Amino acid sequence: MPVIVLVNPQIPPNTGNIARTCAATTTPLHLVGPLGFDLSDRALKRAGLDYWPQVDLTLHPNWETFSAQQRLQGGRTIGFSTSGRCSYTDLAYRPSDWLLFGSETQGLSPEVLASCDETAYIPMDRSIVRSLNLSVSAAVGLFEALRQLQASQS
Repeated sequence: MPVIVLVNPQIPPNTGNIARTCAATTTPLHLVGPLGFDLSDRALKRAGLDYWPQVDLTLHPNWETFSAQQRLQGGRTIGFSTSGRCSYTDLAYRPSDWLLFGSETQGLSPEVLASCDETAYIPMDRSIVRSLNLSVSAAVGLFEALRQLQASQS
């Protein structure tokens, strides 16, 4: 099962929406600090509704702590960014993949992107929109990975 990783998320409702998507797909969710909100934030809880108990949530205080745990567990890190190497649909996803998404205002830092095994972008007309909403991007990436992995089991 792929894992969703949010690095320095800033907007509580986005994280809550992603948590709900993770609950619906039984996808583990990792939050890498610093976070731009407190986990007791009303907007975060409202967006996640009453699904928080079903979320397999892991908190990491910083990138270094997360990175050390990820290396121990293994699997590829795939950084999603408007500057990704290939379209997210061109990747062949694996069950052990970690799908990384950056903050709403900054995206993934150059250092984090450089440490990723792969980087992917979601095609869009960037003359009109700079980027998609974080919760939309996470859902698009996750559902493509799940689609491919379910198709490979058929």
